[in-house]
Amino acid sequence: MSGAGTIRELRDSVASGARSALDICQSTFERIDALDPALHAFNTVTRERALRRAAAIDRDRAHWRDQPLVGVPVAIKDNLCTRGVRTTASSRMLESFVPPYDATAVARLEAAGAIVVGKTNCDEFAMGSSNENSAWGPVRNPWALDRIPGGSSGGSAAAVAAGITPLALGSDTGGSIRQPAAFCGIVGLKPTYGRVSRYGLLAFASSLDQIGPLTRRVADAALALTVIAGADAADATSLREPVPDYLASLTGDARGARIGVPRRLVDGGVEAEVGAALRKALDVLVARGASLVDVDLPHASAAIPVYYLVATAEASSNLARYDGVRYGSRAASDGGGDALRAMYARTRAQGFGAEVKRRIMLGTYVLSAGYYDAYYLKAQQVRTLIRRDYDEAFARADVVAMPTSPTAAFKLGERAADPLQMYLGDVFTVSANLAGLPAISVPCGLTSGGLPIGMQLTGRLFDEATILRVADAYERDAGWWRQSPPIHG
Repeated sequence: MSGAGTIRELRDSVASGARSALDICQSTFERIDALDPALHAFNTVTRERALRRAAAIDRDRAHWRDQPLVGVPVAIKDNLCTRGVRTTASSRMLESFVPPYDATAVARLEAAGAIVVGKTNCDEFAMGSSNENSAWGPVRNPWALDRIPGGSSGGSAAAVAAGITPLALGSDTGGSIRQPAAFCGIVGLKPTYGRVSRYGLLAFASSLDQIGPLTRRVADAALALTVIAGADAADATSLREPVPDYLASLTGDARGARIGVPRRLVDGGVEAEVGAALRKALDVLVARGASLVDVDLPHASAAIPVYYLVATAEASSNLARYDGVRYGSRAASDGGGDALRAMYARTRAQGFGAEVKRRIMLGTYVLSAGYYDAYYLKAQQVRTLIRRDYDEAFARADVVAMPTSPTAAFKLGERAADPLQMYLGDVFTVSANLAGLPAISVPCGLTSGGLPIGMQLTGRLFDEATILRVADAYERDAGWWRQSPPIHG
């Protein structure tokens, strides 16, 4: 593999002195310079900051030698705060925002020796499934530049797939790590809700958001999760569950693993090549010693409407703070009789894009008097039923397998005018967020047109070790990670 290499290869080369952190960092920026004009994966490149840090690591290699990510270049989704580095959430509202602190996940990466090389493009405030909603323009898929990379973490996925960095952080509210990972042919992991601190993540939907890694290999995702996971006093929703050594769970052995397949859900509305790729992937796992069991998720058909009620309601609440006074850019009022109200209205009209406005209005509606019980409360009740469906499935299975997306990456602009069609693409991913469960997407094939297909494995609460073990066992036999896109460093 050319380009960035795996995390462990880079880390070991720096720790041993075979390569300098500065050399790796400079090579990363050469790839950004060469590839990003076509991909548009980065909103901000932190060249001088990163090179200074790399030089400092080289000067004090003895201090850093034992750190798990020493010298590893990483890209950070632009909705994660980075001290002294512009953080925009790909929104005009925050185009000049420079945080005075780091998100906990970012701070933990840097404490482990990683080098942040830039902030990646995303759907505005992480609201989207195509990365076409960015105020700075869309990201393009390195497998086909006329295709979307997936969203909302499309810039992070494209950067990893193109070999610019071996690791990027994304956020996942309804599939925003896993779906772009599938469309870009890489690994994307959404941890259990509460496994990784959300401190410093610009909130979209607080009961659904979770931070996770995008990588080329399952082992790299396991290593990254080990670094960023764990309780954090700054985030009351992070839980004090012990963090295991996830790398130790990667035995290459799937024997005894029970793979639940919700056939009624999977068989409906999936492109033929996606369904065929999933079946072949399951055959690989069976050959590795796993067994298949049928499971039923009877309320999965309600997951999309439930998600788009809960998520928009929380978005409406969270984004109320961006009013031009407390946070965000401020538009001038028109000098009328109610100057303050006019300033609020103009600020939000100018600062937010169309998709963010759509979700704020939907969320405000479902929380309004007379509609709260009929929509938001009912959605929360069905959310509980979705969680119970998984509890029953896990009484028979250790993981639940399905496609990550019902289709491969579609063309830029193809669904831009049809929000409902865009939302339906999240049918297999949103349930994990609603139930708070860990889920991983791994590459499981290519379409006849050469576009990646992803398989999603969902696990029990705080059982990332099992989905990583099964994903790793599949990856060792399947080897789809060896495939590189046409745009690759």
